[in-house]
Amino acid sequence: MKIYNSLAEVHSDLFSGKISCAALTASYISRINAGKHLNAFLEVFEKSALEKAAEVDLKIQSKTAGKLAGMVIALKDNICYKGHKLSASSKILEGFESLFSATVVERLLAEDAIIIGRCNCDEFAMGSSNENSAFGNVLNPRNIKCVPGGSSGGSAAAVAADFCLAALGTDTGGSIRQPASFCGVVGLKPTYGRVSRYGAIAYASSFDQIGPLTKNIDDAALIMEVMSGCDEYDSTVSSKPVPEYSKELKTSPLPPSGKEGGLAPAKKDGSLFRIAYLKDCLENDGLNPEIKARLHDIINKLKASGHTVEPVDFPYLDYMVPAYYVLTTAEASSNLARYDGITYGYRSAKADDLESVYKKSRSEGFGEEVKRRIMLGTFVLSSGYYDAYYSKAQRVRRLLQNKTNEILSGYDFILMPSTPGTAFEFGQKGADPIAMYLEDIFTVQANITGLPAISLPMGKHSNGLPFGVQLIAKKFEESDLLSFSKYLLEKL
Repeated sequence: MKIYNSLAEVHSDLFSGKISCAALTASYISRINAGKHLNAFLEVFEKSALEKAAEVDLKIQSKTAGKLAGMVIALKDNICYKGHKLSASSKILEGFESLFSATVVERLLAEDAIIIGRCNCDEFAMGSSNENSAFGNVLNPRNIKCVPGGSSGGSAAAVAADFCLAALGTDTGGSIRQPASFCGVVGLKPTYGRVSRYGAIAYASSFDQIGPLTKNIDDAALIMEVMSGCDEYDSTVSSKPVPEYSKELKTSPLPPSGKEGGLAPAKKDGSLFRIAYLKDCLENDGLNPEIKARLHDIINKLKASGHTVEPVDFPYLDYMVPAYYVLTTAEASSNLARYDGITYGYRSAKADDLESVYKKSRSEGFGEEVKRRIMLGTFVLSSGYYDAYYSKAQRVRRLLQNKTNEILSGYDFILMPSTPGTAFEFGQKGADPIAMYLEDIFTVQANITGLPAISLPMGKHSNGLPFGVQLIAKKFEESDLLSFSKYLLEKL
């Protein structure tokens, strides 16, 4: 069966009778089996996926199919799906089966998406390379010697390798956008509170967000439209109405720019966009020269199309990663305390009393990176260090939020790299945790501030690997972010 690059293509063949959902799902399963060496999937839900496909075929015949009919989608292995195993790629959740489905899963299924399986990831979403999974590395389909990025590396690799049309990931500090950049796909982190976190295993609760990885903007917009909105099970979700992202994407005003580049997308009032770029990012010594050159090329083309594109100062770049890791490890220390060897999951066979059950089960069940972050988080929350680290990091977070919002008060978007470089080879940075943490230098800003951000596959390095360009928008302005992203991908 042919490779599909959008749901629109799938629908064209489905509704004309050229293919069936059952045949489409079977073809994806066949591709997954042929590409097992990539280790993108921990489990394929063959039985339930084919059952759902048969159900959707009947709905298509009766003309009652949902808007995601025929979308074969994968889940990161930290998103609950009732009656299916879930492990967060950790030994500590060995044998665990979810008793309920995440809100996002229920909403996708209600619109007739077909969930194909669960994807490998960094253990408890802690990592930037997918080298921290208890079940082995995910290989980058663009170059199997290289990492796919993390923590949603399996989800990004699955989309890039055509194992599914789309996938869900979670983004705590760049875990959707960084692997999207490394694998050459679209990765969207929504505004904090736009999408329910109910049913997503928590890493850092004030940072985590669920979002889509897709091959195009239209599919990302449609998935967001379905997933977003109020949820009685998550008190952090906004009650703001959810726009029809897919329709707004198609009706975005396109006035003639009168300059080189043809049509330029506009805001709802017809005016052109104002874009800021952070000088501190583009002048960063760690930024690959070819990525820097591509960003300058995009900036020049945007100016030629009539948009305002201006440099702004952001003198806090060096503070973002330290503040992020103090805060997220503190939250992880609290969130992961529930995995204790008592109620569910892994229990050490070497334990002989209550204290040793806790100690040995957690020592043996968690991987090295997870244990490192739990210990760091416990340290910064401990008596005598709370004010020195955690409280100070919270003040830095507020400073970063205020400065970013100040920039966006005069601009519609912030343009920046998704990553400092392209995908690196396995083992290249794993021995140095600090070097690995610095991979998040351009992505953590959106999580610290709670703003929506997207990585767009807009570059190809001379080494043959893709890289992404990132946009950050104002809170709950996903409509403009998606519309402008579509323009960038199609015109630049």
